[in-house]
Amino acid sequence: MPERIGLSMSAGPDAELLGVFTRVLASGQFILGAEVSAFESELAHYLDTAHAVGVSSGTDALVCALLALDIGPGDEVVTTPFTFIATTEAIARVGARPVFADIDPVTLNLEPAAVVRGPNTRAVIPVHLFGHPAELAPLELPIIEDAAQAFGARDRGRSVGTLGRLGCFSFFPTKPLGALGDGGAVVTADAALAERIRRLRQHGSAEKHRYVELGGNYRLDALQAAFLRVKLPNLAGWLAERTAVAAAYSRELAGIDELGLPVTREGTEPAWAHYVVRVRGGRRDALARHLDARGIATAVYYPRPLHLQPVFAKLGYARGDFPHAERAADEVLALPLFPGLTPEQRGRVVEAVRGFFG
Repeated sequence: MPERIGLSMSAGPDAELLGVFTRVLASGQFILGAEVSAFESELAHYLDTAHAVGVSSGTDALVCALLALDIGPGDEVVTTPFTFIATTEAIARVGARPVFADIDPVTLNLEPAAVVRGPNTRAVIPVHLFGHPAELAPLELPIIEDAAQAFGARDRGRSVGTLGRLGCFSFFPTKPLGALGDGGAVVTADAALAERIRRLRQHGSAEKHRYVELGGNYRLDALQAAFLRVKLPNLAGWLAERTAVAAAYSRELAGIDELGLPVTREGTEPAWAHYVVRVRGGRRDALARHLDARGIATAVYYPRPLHLQPVFAKLGYARGDFPHAERAADEVLALPLFPGLTPEQRGRVVEAVRGFFG
């Protein structure tokens, strides 16, 4: 059997990464410090925003953003049920109540028309799912963008993450811009919010040994910041590769009645974190097994919507409440997509998919 094709791969210039490891090791500064400050400046410049604050993960970025807006017990935050649990987990961790709204059946992102504002609603967290920019303009609430999967994506020329009040990124290794461990960032144009997030990530400390509020240990490691500084200049090329692979898939898989291909909203440039198809007719799992038998990895994002997860049973939602999210959970399948995926590998994927459908 040919070599197995993985679902994703974190690209990186190895020699440079080894060099920065040595540099950080010699510095003796492993938490925050000069590497993190430099990365924050470079990140803000790349995104064309005023402030970027490095934190320990994408999840903690969401927590810090919510805390910075004073969202907590008694408050409600609207979000999508079709995403990774971190989005809703962050809302619950600050003591607020997650309120779900259904997704657009075409883009799979939060449907603005489904968002209902109640008396306790304080914010909305749209997710730029799979790297595709969500529609934000109709949302009449403070927006915290969950851009964990969408670093480098753009909407009408503006960087995703800079469109709302606060933007949250993840640098998990498989993301479009991935570290060699965990990491995240919050970006904003608001200087006061940025300063508060810097305080929150450091146990609520305004200066050494002086604590003005309860925060947490949400600091970014210097080593991960240094790795990300090496990777950031390469991102444009990697995004171009992702886009080219996605375009080739869409061209070569067109015309299969049972296969729904991803749709790019007009005026947007996705980061293509994942290439996710929809398999109709209840055949998604059979296709996944077919590809696995041929050495091709796939993944299901996400097999159970958040409103049906046991941990959120107390919210009172039931099957049927969000039919578009539930249907997507039954149909979606991610195919291999990463910088460095060769035409030959892509051809194997396309041939195997087409072979399944006959």
